[in-house]
Amino acid sequence: MAITVTEAAAARARSFLDNRGSGLGLRLGVKTTGCSGLAYVLEFVDELQTGDSVFEEHGIKVIVDGKSLAYLDGTQLDFAKEGLNEGFQFNNPNVNGECGCGESFTV
Repeated sequence: MAITVTEAAAARARSFLDNRGSGLGLRLGVKTTGCSGLAYVLEFVDELQTGDSVFEEHGIKVIVDGKSLAYLDGTQLDFAKEGLNEGFQFNNPNVNGECGCGESFTV
């Protein structure tokens, strides 16, 4: 099981962590919500929890809890700027469908 991080995503995450002044890395997870059932959660991590898996690439640690890892295995975390919009993107090979607004997904 693995999560990968592009250089662009790592640079943006490092910028956020540097501005924050602390943190081990970013937690990537899923929560039940939205039209399709699941949505991504991305937040700062200050300490590891029991059952966490840690993936490190380009100097950034991505921490995933055991429950979420089943839905996220193989996901690539990317960061893109398109015109005035910018944000993290989740390239998840497990996704079977997404809602029309792109906020939630099914596996």
